[in-house]
Amino acid sequence: MAITAAMVKELRESTGAGMMDAKKALTETDGDMEAAVDWLRTKGLAKAAKKSGRVAAEGLVGVSVTDGRGVAIELNSETDFVAKNADFQKIVREISDLALTTGQDLEVLRQAQLNGKTVDEVLTEAIARIGENMTLRRMHVLEGDTVVSYVHNAATAGMGKIGVLVALKGDKAKAEEIGKQIAMHIAATNPASLSEADLDPALVEREKHVLTEQARRSGKPEAVIAKMIEGRMAKFLEEVTLLGQKFVINPDVTVAQAAADAGVEVTGYARVEVGEGIEKKEEDFAAEVAKTMAGA
Repeated sequence: MAITAAMVKELRESTGAGMMDAKKALTETDGDMEAAVDWLRTKGLAKAAKKSGRVAAEGLVGVSVTDGRGVAIELNSETDFVAKNADFQKIVREISDLALTTGQDLEVLRQAQLNGKTVDEVLTEAIARIGENMTLRRMHVLEGDTVVSYVHNAATAGMGKIGVLVALKGDKAKAEEIGKQIAMHIAATNPASLSEADLDPALVEREKHVLTEQARRSGKPEAVIAKMIEGRMAKFLEEVTLLGQKFVINPDVTVAQAAADAGVEVTGYARVEVGEGIEKKEEDFAAEVAKTMAGA
């Protein structure tokens, strides 16, 4: 029976096994999905398969920077306890360093060689060894004349709960000095975009619609309402765009002005926060203990 990419994908998603392991399992079992799962179990991957359905919303963001290039990767785990594990942290460091040379694509990173195995295979083995589901969820790559990194709430050097990269143009020493401050600003304020030009048009239209409806309730003439909307939209753009925000270190100037005063220009940034956008399942603690005692 011909083994298709869709079959391999289905088996990977249901078991947490690496791509090559999944393909070999299907080949060995002539495409029988259930038999392939059992084949993987006999090879010591059952623990990984058992854990693969659990929500991994904790973990760490790892950042690595080389000359003019920076990466931030998010590796999730089920609990914050595992994120403090030296084994887990070693994997985060190795993957973030590897990501510096693997291009822009997360799938390419997953199949890249790490210590003689693919990253996917390394993670599958780590799931079985550590006993928690893990997910390599995101990778952001940033390039520029100078790239500066910052980690907030660091667990150890180069990794923590929030990772920030900032790209700047101009004198390297000045860029590194102000860049670190701007990276800290980004960690605190979480801007929606670099500038108005980069802002999602749908977000702008949605905000404009809300502000217009609010203004119309005032009963003022349309000409007055138009002026109100103009002022409120300007305030909105100042609050959500990095370059328009008041600089947290000196609120008298914007981030753009602070960079200009330092003789540099911010050309890009990336901010990655652990678990961002993942829906976490809340459980009653007593119920969780009861489940554990029952062997769930």
